[in-house]
Amino acid sequence: MKRTLTALALVLASTGGALAEGELFLYNWGNYTSPELIKKFEDTYGVKVTITDFDSNDTALAKIEAGASGFDLVVPSAGFVGIYAEKGLIQKLDAARLPNRKNIAPEWVDVAWDPGREYSIPYQWGSTGMSVNTTVYSGDINTSNIFMDPPAELVGKLNVIPEMGDVMALATMWAGGDVCSDDPAVMKKVRDALLAAKPKWMSMDYSTVEKMINNDYAATVDWNGSGLRSRLGNADVKFGFPKEGYGLWMDNVVLLSDAKNVDNAYLFMDFIMDPENAAMLSAFARYANGIAGSEAFMPEDMKGAPELVPPAEFADLGQFVTVCTGKALEYQNAIWTELQK
Repeated sequence: MKRTLTALALVLASTGGALAEGELFLYNWGNYTSPELIKKFEDTYGVKVTITDFDSNDTALAKIEAGASGFDLVVPSAGFVGIYAEKGLIQKLDAARLPNRKNIAPEWVDVAWDPGREYSIPYQWGSTGMSVNTTVYSGDINTSNIFMDPPAELVGKLNVIPEMGDVMALATMWAGGDVCSDDPAVMKKVRDALLAAKPKWMSMDYSTVEKMINNDYAATVDWNGSGLRSRLGNADVKFGFPKEGYGLWMDNVVLLSDAKNVDNAYLFMDFIMDPENAAMLSAFARYANGIAGSEAFMPEDMKGAPELVPPAEFADLGQFVTVCTGKALEYQNAIWTELQK
């Protein structure tokens, strides 16, 4: 091993690279990390990357809060970055150790959930809508009625992702409220509709791509990158942007306060902010990223893809999903808890 690492060091020195050795433990959403990118990182730095999957922000936060997770980096959605910071679970980033930070697109630098990017870097971003097999259902797919009031053709054949923030945002906009509505009349409408709809659902599952490709699901609440991947595997699948409003989100990489492999964590964060490497992430999961210049390396089938570019009439209907507070969060938690019974 020492001889191998020494040889690798000579190669890296000749190409301007750096040798790190050791390990890195990444906690990320399932089916969301490019194997090719991980191999490239491992080959470049001699670091073994271990990835553990989660299926919701709440699951990830609970695991980290429990302590001694063994992870170095985690990938929470926008609103959860502040929660991690408030709880002391993540550390501020040293910008001097992230030279590729300059590649963050201007609109993703001073973000509401992490002003100035003190704690996080961008991973990928997208929207939440509906993936529908149009051979099973030929009606309007640009509506949250798909899961809030399922048409007869989809009863018992549709899935809802188990991510409270995204599902509650869609449901609340469907009911006529904003993402974080605290209007009791709106939230009662949300509750009653969700509880009435649930018996018509098939499942609440995170994994949608393979099951849409294989026709296990006829429809699902879905993220747009997953919808794109499903269509590439099954041409009958189309992605809809709900006319009642749909959620926008960004996932971010943060460094845990008890991370053991801090140097390697900084190498990885800087690595994925290189435009070519950021495009590798997008090419796998099929979402946009927040790195300027990555567009030049994107796959052709992502350019202008209907899942990534909403129809003009729906383009302004997206609302950024954050973690609600106060009465709005109380309503959402109570409804979600009841929905899980």
